[in-house]
Amino acid sequence: MSGLAIEVRDLTRTFDGFTAVDHISFEVKAGEVFGFLGANGAGKTTAIRMLIGLLQPSGGTARVAGYDVVRDTEQVKRNIGYMSQRFSLYEDLTPRENIRLYGGIYGLTREQIRERTAQMLERLGISSIADTQVRSLPLGWRQKLAFSVALVHQPRIVFLDEPTSGVDPITRRQFWELIYDAASHGTTVLVTTHYMDEAEYCDRISIMVAGRIAAMGPPAALKEAFTVESIDELFVRLARPEPTLNGPHRSRRARRIRSRRRRQRAKSRRALLLAPTAALQRRRRRCIT
Repeated sequence: MSGLAIEVRDLTRTFDGFTAVDHISFEVKAGEVFGFLGANGAGKTTAIRMLIGLLQPSGGTARVAGYDVVRDTEQVKRNIGYMSQRFSLYEDLTPRENIRLYGGIYGLTREQIRERTAQMLERLGISSIADTQVRSLPLGWRQKLAFSVALVHQPRIVFLDEPTSGVDPITRRQFWELIYDAASHGTTVLVTTHYMDEAEYCDRISIMVAGRIAAMGPPAALKEAFTVESIDELFVRLARPEPTLNGPHRSRRARRIRSRRRRQRAKSRRALLLAPTAALQRRRRRCIT
């Protein structure tokens, strides 16, 4: 098998004449953390739905875990995990019950379910609340539990759709430590996020604009190629090209740009709190080289 977890060639999806995904091509290596970025409506969610077998492509090809997403849909689903943008657990069940339920759905044996339930509860530090209804847990704990449940069957690839939306910076850091830990054990992670500081922690990223991939590569290389200081600045440049303005419009635009840059600097300072630990960063580098 090649060292690729995902292979996409000219993948396209149209809806009644509207092209939501327009001939995109990219590859994701096994064990890589790949950031799949784009503004709302850029086409990234449609692309993910095709990759996980929920939506038929209008054209092009895609292979996930070595399987064709059109011909081998069931094999694709058996080899992936998925955490949706919306909370994906049953809130009237407990953490223990959710793990057992999804373990059964993924075809695990009773012994496997029992072992992995105990391991997961201990790793997340929630053994004491394992029999509490999920709806009563803090959002951060629920999100980490949902991610772990997506990995309960030890998939080769996991898709995460804005997994840290709405959680505090400490929880976001802990969530990224879980992502790094999964990748260090060989799981490929494709993640979407609207937090551009998080995108800096991916091995590589792509940025979709109007259904096409406008930029792709390691964050540091992209910042150098586009001569920007942050991925946030690059994202704004690609997603919202600045028009040519004259007169009073120019000064208002300049003020907005200065204000945005101040926010970017403030966000960079806050990102220090989020930065993954040095040990995890070293482990990630060893994993992908």
